Amino acid sequence: MQDSEVDRHLPAFRSKMEKEGLSPVVIDTFAHYYNKIVSGETGRVSDTEIRPVDIKEIEDLENLKDYARAGKRVFNQSVWIVLNGGLGTSMGLTRPKSLISVKNNKTFLEIILKQSEKHGVTLALMNSFSTHPDTLAFLSELNPSPFPMLFLQHKFPKILQKGLVPATWPSHPVMEWNPPGHGDVYTALYSSGMLQKLLDQGTRYALISNVDNLGVYMDATLLGYFSENRFPFMMEVSDRTPADLKGGHLARHNNGRLMLRELAQCPKDEIDAFQDNSRYGFFNTNNIWVNLPFLRDFFEKNKTLLLPMILNPKTLDPRDESSPDVYQVETAMGAAIFLFEGATAVKVPRSRFFPVKKCQDLLAVRSDCFVFSKEDTLVHNPNRKFDAVTIRLDPKYYGKIDLFNERFKNGVPSLIECESLTVTGDVFFEGNVTIKGRSVITNSQKSRAVIKEGTVVDKDLKLFEQDAQG
Repeated sequence: MQDSEVDRHLPAFRSKMEKEGLSPVVIDTFAHYYNKIVSGETGRVSDTEIRPVDIKEIEDLENLKDYARAGKRVFNQSVWIVLNGGLGTSMGLTRPKSLISVKNNKTFLEIILKQSEKHGVTLALMNSFSTHPDTLAFLSELNPSPFPMLFLQHKFPKILQKGLVPATWPSHPVMEWNPPGHGDVYTALYSSGMLQKLLDQGTRYALISNVDNLGVYMDATLLGYFSENRFPFMMEVSDRTPADLKGGHLARHNNGRLMLRELAQCPKDEIDAFQDNSRYGFFNTNNIWVNLPFLRDFFEKNKTLLLPMILNPKTLDPRDESSPDVYQVETAMGAAIFLFEGATAVKVPRSRFFPVKKCQDLLAVRSDCFVFSKEDTLVHNPNRKFDAVTIRLDPKYYGKIDLFNERFKNGVPSLIECESLTVTGDVFFEGNVTIKGRSVITNSQKSRAVIKEGTVVDKDLKLFEQDAQG
């Protein structure tokens, strides 16, 4: 596409964004990425541009306990920013994921509110245009004290792959827009005035995390390490496992700075290297620490914060594969580690990362594998002899939240002695079921099988009858 064609199409995007009330900094940010797309950039990062990070290059939380006292001193100068932009569509939801009942009839949001209250830390939520109304209604009914601070994530227009023009979908105009990824949190903080509001009330340090990661909380040791060393930015990383192969990994750029590379940024012929845990050993937990005065100064100097682009090819309507092909411009908030000179990473235990992305993750959290600590933080049950439980549930019968809830409506099984569980087919669980060891439950029939109340499953079960006896 020639420059003249770019000049003709970009004003249409600008006009569309202005009509939506998006701020100039957001429009300029999108324009930056659009020009990259037109010039042929894909956002790919090759292995030739980076190298792995050795454990000697970053600190381990286990060795930082002396910083806890310093962290406690600045709790009142800290904010916990929770990303609350997801609808949980992969679990069949049409409302905010944060409003799912997770454990003991408490939602994600209620658990987070309790944790922030317990630690005496200010809580802020970044909602999306999709989650804000329902979240606000829920909070208004709950009426927590203090009420969390709220600000909105922006949105970018989808780009038709054919012609690189604004996508239109008159029957459902909301489909013409996409969330720009959690990397938008920095621009949203700045353009909404939330960043200045936090600074005006004496807040200097921010922990940013996803609403569905129930392992994270405002840890005094990490806060102390971050504040005492005056880092501008810090990423929590953990050892990569086979379960993390699609997640972003930490690397060192050839210019010496740390960086995050997401799967969407990896050239297709280097996927095997990307997924090699022995090569790239640390993944991004998406628990990010940010020095707010530094962030303000960065914006005042640079006007925008331009993260590495992630260009996602999609269909305009994600539920309709026949709808036009589009590009979605997105960014990852962890990618800011590359922009801030002096940014660092710290290795944390896996316990600070157990997100609920699928219904099978929800089963683990609702079970006795997890308990609430005295600090009202959800933790692994100390009575378990296994580090974690691996659960695979048939997506046909358990992939959506309503199907999942129906099959466990009498209570979830005890999994405290379970190492792994695989369920294939339609299986209904009555109450007080216990599953031990490595168990595979298979129902190959079209009719539902039932695991009866009080059953102890400690071996593989093949269910061919309507009822399954213990």
